[in-house]
Amino acid sequence: MGEPTAGAKRLSGWVAAYVVATLTLYPLSPLASQALAARDSALHVLNRLAYGPRPGEVERIARMGVLRWIEQQLAPERIPNPVLARREREFKLLDYDAPDLARRYAAAVAERVRRQQASTADDTMPPRRGPVAEFRRLAGQLQQLAVTRAALSERQLQEVMADFWTNHFNVFSGKGADRFLTPSYVEETVRPHALGRFEDLLIATAKSPAMLFYLDNAQSVAPGSTPPILARGGRRRMPAGLEQRLPKGINENYARELLELHTLGVDGGYVQQDVIEVARILTGWGIARPRDGAGFEYRDWAHDQGDKLVLGVRFHGGGMEEGIRLLKLLAGHHATMHHISRKLCARFVSDEPPDGCVDDAVDAWHRSRGDIREILRAIFRSRDFWAPPALRSKVKTPLEFIVSAVRAVGADPDTTPRLAQVVARLGQPLYLQSAPTGYPETQEDWVNSGALLARMNVAVGLAGGRLPGVTVDLDRVVPVTSDYAQLVDAVSEVILGGTMSGRTRDVIGRQLSAVSDPRQARALAIGLAVGGPEFQRQ
Repeated sequence: MGEPTAGAKRLSGWVAAYVVATLTLYPLSPLASQALAARDSALHVLNRLAYGPRPGEVERIARMGVLRWIEQQLAPERIPNPVLARREREFKLLDYDAPDLARRYAAAVAERVRRQQASTADDTMPPRRGPVAEFRRLAGQLQQLAVTRAALSERQLQEVMADFWTNHFNVFSGKGADRFLTPSYVEETVRPHALGRFEDLLIATAKSPAMLFYLDNAQSVAPGSTPPILARGGRRRMPAGLEQRLPKGINENYARELLELHTLGVDGGYVQQDVIEVARILTGWGIARPRDGAGFEYRDWAHDQGDKLVLGVRFHGGGMEEGIRLLKLLAGHHATMHHISRKLCARFVSDEPPDGCVDDAVDAWHRSRGDIREILRAIFRSRDFWAPPALRSKVKTPLEFIVSAVRAVGADPDTTPRLAQVVARLGQPLYLQSAPTGYPETQEDWVNSGALLARMNVAVGLAGGRLPGVTVDLDRVVPVTSDYAQLVDAVSEVILGGTMSGRTRDVIGRQLSAVSDPRQARALAIGLAVGGPEFQRQ
């Protein structure tokens, strides 16, 4: 996207100040005190269960019936998805599994070492071809694939839940082996279980090499345990210094995050001794060597065979199976049900989720034994989900903003990493959150003048056809007209679902008064609407 002119910067800065003031001083939507009509209900579910509506989609779902559409989204395997399927074939990343990526990563590292040893003058300029360049292109595809799926998929709830669980079970793809392990984590661990049973998802993440590497459980061994090569007297055959680098004891990192973040929650009733005991149970859960596929590997020699006590439950040195038993215990624990249900209600209802929504979700968890579809169905049927205070009460994350903007104007993202890079510039580089907490969801984390100015610039660039990585045809969205009052009405209906406030109308009308070209006026009106306060909310 080209640099904005000084005039555009002044315009965007002034409007961004208006957006900040509106979001902070007028936090409720214009419909907060009104009953929901069919069209309003359709807009609400598209903003929560999906990444926002595409042109004409609100009307289509209102005619279909909102509850029927929700049921369809809860069964994504039955929804045809031909447009996305064709686009996915353009992502070469999906042609490779973890061993393939491991080999390509190893080749890239070897090339980098050779270049550093050669100390060539252009060492800081990576070649456009070769293992390093190839691996960088594949890594960039992972981020863009997430944006493309969110924008184009008919299975919108599945994409929302894939993002939710990827964030909940966060791994940092910039750490060592996770550079090549993260794609399989997304494709083989999270996405297949996004609408399954929580217990299965938890076990899958615990066995994922990406998670085991990220939170160091692959380095966790029982104190005093001896690898087979050493037990067989293999010290003389080992490279110098390797024995000193072998893990020497228990690592608690994964055990702590498993309890605090993934299951029970910080107030889940566990103590530090429970963390230690969980870490002991999970000793031996590691990763095979890259040349052997870099898959999950249970190493019995590294496992602590002693008795453990977690949350009052005794474990008797049962090898790998005691780890599975532990994960099932945690998945079915009431504290886990409450913690995850609260996070789901925060995602779909309100930053401060009502107790009624959480209780409905927990009840559904009990009844279904952790069936994620049933838990979501209970949330979507709860009074709190449809209550007026929930309407447009949440502010979009950068990913949600970019994807909803692309969908609102019917734009078509390409397969380059450029659109994902825009998401990163807005503060949410995908799969690159180094903290295990994942990215935040609340308004306080995303609403400030600098962030909203950046969003406004992106919105104006998108409407003006200057946003990289995406193609826009506004003629298919809003017709050109010299009647600017009619133009603003059309933009309100198509882009904002008829929710444009009088204050926003005044702001846009004031800016249009200085524009003589109707096509430029249309682009400006759409850009200001997408960057405005109503569109920031979902």
